[in-house]
Amino acid sequence: MSGRRAVCIGGGITGVLAARELALAGWDVVVLEGRHVGAGSSSRTAAGIRQQFSTPETVRGMRYSVDFYQRFTAEVEDGTCPIVQSGYLFLYDAEDSWASALRRVEMQRSCGLSEVEALAGDDLRRRFPWCADTLVGGTFCPTDGFLLPHVVYQEGAKRVTALGGRVLQNAPVTSAAFAGDRIVAVDTPKGSFEADLFLDCTNAWTRRLARVLGAEDLEVDPLKRYLWFLARDGSMDAETLSRMPLCIVPSGMYCRPENADTLLMGGSHATPPEPDFAYDDQDRIEPHYAHDGGVDAHPWTCWAEIAEAIPAVGEFGGMTATTAGYYATTPDHNPFLGYDRQRTNLLRLVGFSGHGAMFGPFTALVARALAEAGQDLPSVEVDGAAVPLDAFRIGRAFDHAEALVL
Repeated sequence: MSGRRAVCIGGGITGVLAARELALAGWDVVVLEGRHVGAGSSSRTAAGIRQQFSTPETVRGMRYSVDFYQRFTAEVEDGTCPIVQSGYLFLYDAEDSWASALRRVEMQRSCGLSEVEALAGDDLRRRFPWCADTLVGGTFCPTDGFLLPHVVYQEGAKRVTALGGRVLQNAPVTSAAFAGDRIVAVDTPKGSFEADLFLDCTNAWTRRLARVLGAEDLEVDPLKRYLWFLARDGSMDAETLSRMPLCIVPSGMYCRPENADTLLMGGSHATPPEPDFAYDDQDRIEPHYAHDGGVDAHPWTCWAEIAEAIPAVGEFGGMTATTAGYYATTPDHNPFLGYDRQRTNLLRLVGFSGHGAMFGPFTALVARALAEAGQDLPSVEVDGAAVPLDAFRIGRAFDHAEALVL
């Protein structure tokens, strides 16, 4: 149907879920992936999903995402649920940061997150006996947790195909044709693809795609992030580890069980932007961030900081592996969700700052609403309520940074 053809560029979680949503709305959809589905950050993520954010719009959007992933189980061929709801536990050791956390909990509850709890001191340790005595409190949401990302992007791609769309791999966009300020077609090694609407779902690759498409150079910096894996040992048994929520300690480092005998660790760290990284650079491990890089390497600092808040982790047996990938980071750590200001039929869905997997369903919902409208909108409807989109608008002032960034 004329006016209903869309090309989604990027075959990660954002791209396949946006394509699925458009296909459900009757669009003729093609997904173009430069390598294979999930080859980028989607397959390298810690995969956390939480509703505990400091931006109200994000709290509401992530409530939708959690509900979506529960329902998405019905579309998974073997019935695997893509979300593991083990919870998120933010830990605090200072009265001022704890006071800020209590204010955030009130805001989160006002956004409908009724199950989030504030656990002070002894209440925290009664619920989670492995927490250190130095902690003054923690906020816990039992419906948070982590995703199985391979289930999302693999089954999402299958769903796009089942709905009549196409998913092409090894099809990077190399050039484009234009009519005025609109994109007419994009070229790949697998052919040229015309469409009425194009969606940039490339995240960490968005600045180089913008050069190809003549689009706006958005402030999205690819930053390397690492994950480390620690073998269980000492006093914490396998059952306790397997039931542990994703924990964020006061320094900002975090951990969650990968399985009953392995703890995944990560956290924010200062790495320079790498705007021209190659695909293979995603798996490049710099010596200072390697698990076998010596006791002065960053993962040992991460382990020590986690052990201060969870002493039993200090008894674990040692690190076994390092993985890496890129965050596509914006100045305020909120994504861009809107039409490009130079290419009027290009939707930019990028800059998730490490939250792309959890944002996927909400991003797809926004993409469908904007695609149907043909223009930016002030809000989208989520569960019968309007969620403002100002926090995600292209061209916004970066005056409200998301405070809870991992």
